Amino acid sequence: MIMKLQNVLIKKVIPTLFLLAFAGAPLYQSAQAQSLPQPQREQLLNGLRVLVWNRPGDGNVYLKLRIHSGAAFDLSGKSGMMALLSDALFPDPTTREYFTEELGGRVEVASDFDSINVTLTGRATEFERIIELLRTALISIQLTPDVVTKLRDARIKMAREMNVSPALLADRAISARLLGDYPYGRPLNGSPETLARVERADLLLAHDRFLNPNNSTLAIIGGVDAKRAMRALKQLLGGWRRSETIVPATFRQPAAPDPRTLIVDLPGAETVEVRLAVRGVSRSDTDFAATTLLTIMARDLWLSTQPDLGKSAFFVRHEAHTLPGLFVMGAAVPAADASKALNNARTVLQRLAKDGGTPELIERARNEAVAELNKYVERPESLADVWLDADTFQLGSFEDRLRQLKSVSIEDVRRVAAKLFNEPSMATVALGSAEQLKPVLERTGKIEIFGAAAVPTPASVSTPVRKP
Repeated sequence: MIMKLQNVLIKKVIPTLFLLAFAGAPLYQSAQAQSLPQPQREQLLNGLRVLVWNRPGDGNVYLKLRIHSGAAFDLSGKSGMMALLSDALFPDPTTREYFTEELGGRVEVASDFDSINVTLTGRATEFERIIELLRTALISIQLTPDVVTKLRDARIKMAREMNVSPALLADRAISARLLGDYPYGRPLNGSPETLARVERADLLLAHDRFLNPNNSTLAIIGGVDAKRAMRALKQLLGGWRRSETIVPATFRQPAAPDPRTLIVDLPGAETVEVRLAVRGVSRSDTDFAATTLLTIMARDLWLSTQPDLGKSAFFVRHEAHTLPGLFVMGAAVPAADASKALNNARTVLQRLAKDGGTPELIERARNEAVAELNKYVERPESLADVWLDADTFQLGSFEDRLRQLKSVSIEDVRRVAAKLFNEPSMATVALGSAEQLKPVLERTGKIEIFGAAAVPTPASVSTPVRKP
């Protein structure tokens, strides 16, 4: 479990635009006609929602349980709490070995800001045994003092030893700069300091509040029909206790970001990681489709104004969550080009806010987004995620999402760009040698310098606050 930490961190950096939404390359017409296989929908009396895709003749089965609460609910000053809770589901490595050697599959648990995901695979003939092991993890979770101490120490050790790249440091810095103590502004998996504050009582409370059947959805794909699946689920998970209330994702909104460019000093760095970010929209927002197109359009326009970006890592991504996240532009550039890259990025957003881009630019972005979505849903894992996302983010069907993309107009793009890309809402970060960056960035505006040894993160993180 702990060995998955780096993958979980990297997932934050991967463009969630492409994995959870719309993005890609041409073939708009073929994607438009695609229809996703419909699951058979069931529900246990305790509220567990079940989606079944029976594939007769398939000797394997794929299960994904999504608990619709994630790291956004970490307690104040205790970032990493929900990640630790996910570690506790399958803490024994012998269970993983059993899945591989006896069931012919695997077990994976990963957490993000919005959910905890448990993925189990194996032979379809062993379906009941797989559900039995899932039952043990959920209902008989081991949160003894010894287990909690072991899991916490392992995560702290990993956090201290992990070789964090400049790109990840820059991502953390821009999140904190833009969002402050808002949940999405803190490290997804916590830090050694915040993890050390997580106590056993915190995990027991989180287990009671969030790990409940009426806060979860289970997807099943493979050689198991709905009748057999429901029989096993009623017998083995029917006793999983439901929660009386589901805790909503409502948090105090962040203040406007500091307008100064933050220089994160990394002496000796050969290149500079630059970031410009504004608030995005939520995954369920009706403007999400337009924001998706804006992401692709901003990427293409930024590259056209500064072709050298194509020689190194650069990106534009929209990190969408249950609540509004980040719209981020980032690149690795020589120190002498840091100011130019940030100014060009800012100019691109201002241009989109003013005119919304040309019809040709919008159509090209639309074609790319639909084609990538079409390619994404070809994998069984993605098929499950599309429907699980519908529950997590209260979305419509796959076809609804395609229709939303198709209906985005130039007026929609201009309106959303004007809403998101106003100057006072922008945060900027440059990570590199402060000695080189200071004279370059001071010529274009005010700066603040921070040491990379303590990458800027919120001094305190907010406890979930209910809206009145």
